[in-house]
Formats: sequence, structure tokens, C-alpha cells
Amino acid sequence: MNLIEVFKSAFEPFLDGDKPPLHIGEAYHLWYYKIGIENTLKNAQIGLNVCQDPELKEKINDLIENVLKPIKTELEDFLKNEGVPLPNISPEKPLIMDVSNLSEGIKLTDEETANQLSWAVLMGIQIATRGLTESVRADVGAHFGKYQMLLMIWGLTMKQLLTKKGWLHTPPSFKG
Repeated sequence: MNLIEVFKSAFEPFLDGDKPPLHIGEAYHLWYYKIGIENTLKNAQIGLNVCQDPELKEKINDLIENVLKPIKTELEDFLKNEGVPLPNISPEKPLIMDVSNLSEGIKLTDEETANQLSWAVLMGIQIATRGLTESVRADVGAHFGKYQMLLMIWGLTMKQLLTKKGWLHTPPSFKG
């Protein structure tokens, strides 16, 4: 079962026909979400530059290429088509091949990188949920639902890597 296809088929009947203009909340949520995706993309690119673990590099590359960049492109196209000005964003980070000359004090460890990106993805899921529930237009809701699914699927697989590596931060057991 492809969850994105299931989600799309649930919204498809509501996507045809004339659409009212975006309301201010929808425009804001989409615009704000684009900033968050851009910042997460830059952090992932920096993480890809500094991490040493091959499995983590693979997960970060997957996040960049299969989640963040497609969302970024789709949001840009949608906002442009709706006449919403795009936020001013600094350029993406280049891939650095040699980070051995960076001191430990200025780069994150692999564990820190993994947890920082997991946190950013969690925030993306929560903000997409808000955009989904507060949107009136079905197409806006469908966008947020799709982004939520993409991030949740990546996050679930990332949790497996965090657990495997011993990087998952869990609270102590509670006995009341």
C-alpha cells in the first residue's frame, strides 16, 4: 500500500473545479512551511558534510533528495501559481569533501546531527498537521497531508537507525 496514493485518492474528488483564493492563514502556513523546509534542507546539507557514519549519510541524502527537495519545489510552484511572493532564502549549502580540518568544537557529532534532523522532521510533521487542519481548500490540505506522510515515513526509518546506533534519546521509565 502506497500511503501517499491512498491520501491522494481521498482528496482527489475535492480538487477539481474553481478554487477560491487562498485565505490569509493558508498563504501564511504555506509560506512559513517553505521557510522551515529550506532551513531543514540547509541543516541536512551541513549534516551531510560533517557526518562520518555511512548509514547516516545515506539517510540524510535520502531526506535531501526524496523528501526536502521535492517538497521545496512543489511549494515554490504552488506559491508562485497562487501569486504569493516567495520568502528570501539564502542559497543551499555546497558539498564539502574534506572536513577533517574542522575542529570538534565547530561541528556536530553524528549523534547530534541525527537527532537534530529528527527534531526538525518532527516539527515539520507537526506544522504540516496544523496546516492540514486549518486549511479550507482541499488542495492546500492535500499538500500538507502529503508533506506530513513523506516526513513521517522518513522519520520512522530514521528512528530505526537511531535505535540501532544507540542514538535514540529516551526518557527514563516512570513508575507512579
